[in-house]
Amino acid sequence: MSHPRKSTRSTHLNKHIERVDFGPVAVFLGEKNGKYPDGNQVLIRGADTLAALDTPIVSNHIGADFDAAELVVLGHAHEDHMAGLHRLPGARVYAPVADLPAVQSWDGFATTMGMQEQDQQAQVQGQFQRDFFYTPRPDAQGYEDGACWELGGTKIRAIHMPGHTAGHSVLVIEPHGIAFIGDIDLTGFGPYYGDPGSSLQDFRASLARLPDIPASVWITSHHRGVYTDRDIFMRDLAAYTEKLDERGQRLLSLLAEGPQTLEQLVEKRLLYPPGFDAPWVRMVETRTILRHLEELLCNGRVALADGGVYRLG
Repeated sequence: MSHPRKSTRSTHLNKHIERVDFGPVAVFLGEKNGKYPDGNQVLIRGADTLAALDTPIVSNHIGADFDAAELVVLGHAHEDHMAGLHRLPGARVYAPVADLPAVQSWDGFATTMGMQEQDQQAQVQGQFQRDFFYTPRPDAQGYEDGACWELGGTKIRAIHMPGHTAGHSVLVIEPHGIAFIGDIDLTGFGPYYGDPGSSLQDFRASLARLPDIPASVWITSHHRGVYTDRDIFMRDLAAYTEKLDERGQRLLSLLAEGPQTLEQLVEKRLLYPPGFDAPWVRMVETRTILRHLEELLCNGRVALADGGVYRLG
């Protein structure tokens, strides 16, 4: 395992980007360590192929090091992970099979995100084209759990770890022991599972499996960046996982005030602060709260009465 080398340099667009190198692996940290809407760009230079893991906004400011990529492997398909695909029209693009429609067309993306109203679709499409350079890739191919890409002396191996999306995968760079864990991003916001194909149960299972991946370096898509100390990684993973139970407790506290409908709970918000709004907020809040309610119903802590009213069990 190579020791990391850190540097900060100016790119062709005079944007200062911090870079961390682990042998043939380079991590270009996005704005604020890749805080959304940006992300962290991973490039792998094998003897035969230059590969990119995801393509966040920062990829548009790297220059030749990124633009020469011949292969893109997406850990999952969300707008902020596809922001550089337009720069690589000749590259081979792969995405998890369950997320593939979101990469291949806008209709597929809208369906995957659960956007049903045409007005909402048009509004979000315009925003994503403007802010994330969203460009469909009908040529993208799907991959399954265990897929490998040989780069020449280095390879990428996909481990399916769903929850965030149905296809979300961790990408391990072998033999270097580096795991790109994507949107298991360990941020203070906590896990996101607000898409139609997301799953709270799958996210819990993926978080439990993550420490078993053979790695000594962990790279997140957002904000945290690079971990090289396992103790710190495990500490932050535990705090991130705890957010799931905190959200369940928050719902129980709201229901302790009296029985409420799903719509009433959505108004009080579980993820986003009251007053914050975006085209997707109500969809995400509704799905997230419903998944916690289903879990609480299963363990008997919540009951569902007539009229779609939830109360403490």
